[in-house]
Amino acid sequence: MDADVVIVGAGVVGLAVAVAVARADRTVFVLERATTFGTGTSSRNSEVVHSGIYYPPGSLKARLCVEGNRRLRALAEEGRFAFLACGKLVVAVEPAEIPTLEGLLAVGRANGVEGLELIGAADVPRFEPHVRAVAALVVPSTGVVDSHGLLRDLVGRARDGGALMVYGCRVDAAEPMAGGYRLHVGYLAGGGDTLTARLVVNAAGLDADLVAALPGLDVDAAGYRQEWVKGNYAEVGNGKQRLISRPIYPAPVYHGVRAGAGQAAFSGLGVHATRGVDGRVRLGPDVEYLSGRSEQYGVRRGTAESFYESARRFLPFLEPDDVTPESAGIRPRLAAAREAFADFVIAEESARGLPGWINLVGIESPGLTCALPIADEVARLVGELD
Repeated sequence: MDADVVIVGAGVVGLAVAVAVARADRTVFVLERATTFGTGTSSRNSEVVHSGIYYPPGSLKARLCVEGNRRLRALAEEGRFAFLACGKLVVAVEPAEIPTLEGLLAVGRANGVEGLELIGAADVPRFEPHVRAVAALVVPSTGVVDSHGLLRDLVGRARDGGALMVYGCRVDAAEPMAGGYRLHVGYLAGGGDTLTARLVVNAAGLDADLVAALPGLDVDAAGYRQEWVKGNYAEVGNGKQRLISRPIYPAPVYHGVRAGAGQAAFSGLGVHATRGVDGRVRLGPDVEYLSGRSEQYGVRRGTAESFYESARRFLPFLEPDDVTPESAGIRPRLAAAREAFADFVIAEESARGLPGWINLVGIESPGLTCALPIADEVARLVGELD
């Protein structure tokens, strides 16, 4: 089989790329090892559409997050998928955390995030009367999306554009050849096949570094090595989920030190509360580095208890039996991100001797928010190679 473009991975980014590059005169295959689309990181996350307040000005994450937020809101207004335009609060529970909010405000404004407002304790009840805070950053552009609805919309548009979805298909090997690549694939049902592609887009998510290595690229030298980070979630019940109306985030922790945003890598955004489009409230995720690559989605023992202790700082109405284990997800993170901020990798690899091979690596949060503009970046690269 021959293709103009092969996209490896049918998560939200791979599907968005398929929408962006598919056209009548171009043969596009999307290869997905699972039996359907979006079964991994894309559907196991907080579903928050981020605003762009956490990422250093000038970074891809900052630029694409602001653009992706706008694009998703516009599509939701067309009725393509459910979207909760709720905004969020980032709260300081003690005065020492207020400088962190001030840092986020400065970074957000530098990134072009609109409507940000830093409020004091007296104004917090206007937004969330049941939240404890001495100050809060109001982020009106944050929203929550039905990720499954978004995925269904993307796969439908990709097919309408002529992209062919191939499920239960893993890429086992890739050989550079004149004018493209020869890919060896194996099928979940058994057997294998060979196809040639003029261009390859690696949107393999958790395994993006492994796929990047297939044509002979040294992923460690390139800085593409990924770690797997598990995030556990718990659900708020007993009617307490009705006491907040939007996501509530604590001031983020930067490797154990609360500091201004954009100055260092943060270990996570802290255990936060997210209200979904279905009205459910979840706490999480936490940050659990995995030593291997086994997709085990059981919730870590003790999650409910530790989340309760963390969240009751700003949700004082919680009682221990209001919080129960719910789900878990796994996200890829560049190994370099443990010690410093690491941006998305969106790279066409001609400089490494692999023309026409495009790697998307380290696509962690805010990858869901950024999926559409990431796809535009890929479409631009594909256009330059045509």
